Amino acid sequence: MEPGVHAATTWRSRTIIQGEYAVNVRLKPYLYLAAAVGALLPVTAQAADMRLMTGPQGGVWVPLGGQLKDIWEKAVPGLSVQALPGAGIANVRAIEENKAEIGFGNSISTVDGLAGNAPFPKKHTNICNIASLYPQYFQMVVPANAGITTVKDLKGKAITTQPRGNTGELITGQLLKVHGLSYSDVKVSFVSYTDSVQQMQDGQASAFSLGTAIPAGSIMDLASSRDIKLLDLSADLEGMKKLNPGYTLVTVPKGTYPKQDGDVKVIGYATHLVASCKLPADQIYAMTKAVAESIPALAATSKAVAGLTVKGMAEDVGVPFHPGAAKFYQEKGVTVATQ
Repeated sequence: MEPGVHAATTWRSRTIIQGEYAVNVRLKPYLYLAAAVGALLPVTAQAADMRLMTGPQGGVWVPLGGQLKDIWEKAVPGLSVQALPGAGIANVRAIEENKAEIGFGNSISTVDGLAGNAPFPKKHTNICNIASLYPQYFQMVVPANAGITTVKDLKGKAITTQPRGNTGELITGQLLKVHGLSYSDVKVSFVSYTDSVQQMQDGQASAFSLGTAIPAGSIMDLASSRDIKLLDLSADLEGMKKLNPGYTLVTVPKGTYPKQDGDVKVIGYATHLVASCKLPADQIYAMTKAVAESIPALAATSKAVAGLTVKGMAEDVGVPFHPGAAKFYQEKGVTVATQ
């Protein structure tokens, strides 16, 4: 969690949210007979087994996945949803390897998957965009009195980030690279948000990085026990864009966190929904339409989605749209690029 930023997004949400989890969608048993005679039924009434990847426990993708379960079960008769764990990079891999059909993604890591850039071993050709949902903020937190002002100051120090396979961890490695550093130049722990906060509280780490919406619950927890500050990353954007052109600069408004007395610029990207390009166009059309009609319900689950519009959903983040999603957007007067 985790952008390509659409202007309609509410930037000053105060809901405490974080992160990048997964959902297995299956037909109810009595519908298999109907599926066997599917030629007589519309696509949305004979949906195949579908697994919807969300994110790690404690992240905003978990409750949003539950909300999408309800939305899509109503839009596509016969669907039954079961949660499974995931993460931004892992979700793209799962769809490409036919271990899932749809899921949450982070725009910059999805673009890396299409291009075959690290950590993806090859170009991924079965990933289609469905909709952008909200901006993600890559944040690096340090103790307020540590004298750390740039990422370069972290050389030789202990840092903590998410387990490998999470987008926040990927961005951490790239940011170090921009400063001529690597993980070998720091003492890095790849752990959960909870463990990261504990390490910072105990003085075992000098920096905590994560990609998520704002305000991040883990940062709020940390700020309740010690003074912290966010590193301004505006000077790093040019170098980051050389690694992935999908990066943008976004603002964490002053007052987002305790004792934050000014705006802070950080690296941004988008959380979006991606799917297997092999899924039927009629089904994806119905699911995209259902998301657009359910923005208030999604915003009730996570205020990060508040203010989302159809135009924002159709934002170009460098990932071609599924033909079914494109059909919906075109009907709304928005032309998008398809695979």
